[in-house]
Amino acid sequence: MASEIILPALVILIFVVALIKKVDAYEAFISGCKEGLGLFVNVFSSLLAMMLSISLLRESGVFDILSDFICKIFPSIPAPIFPLVMFRPISGSASLAILIDIFKNFGPDSLAGKMASVIQGSTDTTLYVITLYFSTVGIKKIKNSLWIGLFADFVGITLGILLTLKFMS
Repeated sequence: MASEIILPALVILIFVVALIKKVDAYEAFISGCKEGLGLFVNVFSSLLAMMLSISLLRESGVFDILSDFICKIFPSIPAPIFPLVMFRPISGSASLAILIDIFKNFGPDSLAGKMASVIQGSTDTTLYVITLYFSTVGIKKIKNSLWIGLFADFVGITLGILLTLKFMS
């Protein structure tokens, strides 16, 4: 009920404020659209490259090979955690899909579910953030930001795993 009123009221409010401030609302809208389209053109190539890279790594089986290898080294960590750990710094939507898959197959209260939740909440999509936001504003020198972000992800993932193992045992 309220949602049916909010959007029309917001549009009317915008027009009233534009009339009071004597702003050409239509021209402001067109200008904003042009600006948004320009931003899209600048960001699209970076997003496309990132999505292509993720798809190639996932479909080629590289992530599965790495996951199997790491699982042999750390047998106390549930196997479904490793794809989450690999995708989390790269893509938020991919890591969220992995988290949901862990919930469906093992349950949210399982060791894997709780560990995945802690990792998801304590890390960020570092490579995505650097690719998108830095390219948008034209920053070329990302060396320190990249290493600091990846180190923070490593610390978040490591502590997430260790604390979950400690408190779930």
